[in-house]
Amino acid sequence: MPSSCRTDFARAACAALLLALAGALPRAGAQEPAAALRVCAEPDNLPYSREDQSGFENRIARLLADDLGLPLQYAWLPDRRGFVRKTLGAHACDVIIGVPAGDERVLATRPYYRSSYVFVQPAARAEMADALRSFDDARLPALRIGVQLVGNDLAATPPGHVLARHDAVRNVVGFTVSGDGPPAQRMVEAVAQGELDAAVVWGPQAGYFAARATPALRLTPAAAPGDPDLPFSFSIAMGVRKDDRAMKARLDDFLLRRGADIDRILDAYAVPRLPVSNGEPP
Repeated sequence: MPSSCRTDFARAACAALLLALAGALPRAGAQEPAAALRVCAEPDNLPYSREDQSGFENRIARLLADDLGLPLQYAWLPDRRGFVRKTLGAHACDVIIGVPAGDERVLATRPYYRSSYVFVQPAARAEMADALRSFDDARLPALRIGVQLVGNDLAATPPGHVLARHDAVRNVVGFTVSGDGPPAQRMVEAVAQGELDAAVVWGPQAGYFAARATPALRLTPAAAPGDPDLPFSFSIAMGVRKDDRAMKARLDDFLLRRGADIDRILDAYAVPRLPVSNGEPP
């Protein structure tokens, strides 16, 4: 996936963009029986994946490999332009553990979790006793709010776009991919250290980094603005090559049978989740 979809500001938040820009992967011939579970992943993208296999997608991949009775192998590639083409498309691997359910570059499985953007706030501040939950909150324009930037474009992410639309950007602090650590981690740490009053962060990243922050932080779902062009929650699935229906069927079966085990992994990484329905749009 492009870095703006996975690393720059939360992979799933790019689903609508992917629908418009994605091209079909090259079709291959008949699929050979799998000798290993070959997973496409980033080598340094916590909480999702890491080369030491400490991410939650690594743990899900291990669960899947054990369930299928296959050895687990990785094709590691930093998520930059052409990730899907250079991994799945090049037959370097066979499955991406986390993709937006609407990603048309791949054949997506049934979604196995759904998350949303959240407000990250201090757990104990008198002036923030009532947690932020909506972009209509009258306090927003006066608060120092952290958001992730794509390039220098504040409006390129859903939270930045909504803050701009609410004329609440005077004190917004943008975080880019340059710097020490992922933008989501730096935003969460800035809230914990009192440098920000709040931040709007993609749920899986917010939960993971907030659980490790001191002093304690709290997360509240950021209410969607009611604009269908600005979705704030996304369903996540697994992705395979577009012609690999046999692998998709195996993955769908695994997701149905092992959903409770996957939920326990997501709980261990403090991933905030919404109900997922396989009949809903991504």
